[in-house]
Amino acid sequence: MAALPQWLMRHLITVEPYLGNSAYGPRYGPPVQVRCFLDEQTRLVRASSGDQVTSTSTAYSPLAINAPAESRVTLPGGRQTTVIAALRRDGGGLATPDHVELQLV
Repeated sequence: MAALPQWLMRHLITVEPYLGNSAYGPRYGPPVQVRCFLDEQTRLVRASSGDQVTSTSTAYSPLAINAPAESRVTLPGGRQTTVIAALRRDGGGLATPDHVELQLV
């Protein structure tokens, strides 16, 4: 299993994993700083509901990240966004750059 090369992970984001809803709104875990490659490009993606939504950024991060859909993410410029989908890209032992693709609102 080959991870994304460290030299490619030029950006630092802060991820607060979504824990569910409470009587007071969404609950998040403690913030964790994650090295990633951030692609700030607008594109259409599918949300977990099946609807097409607009993604404004995509972060490519290590497999160990915990960032389920609806997690809160702070980008390097300070903008806060939400995870639409966290897609695990694991080659299963093949020589591929294994990572998690975070599609962000």
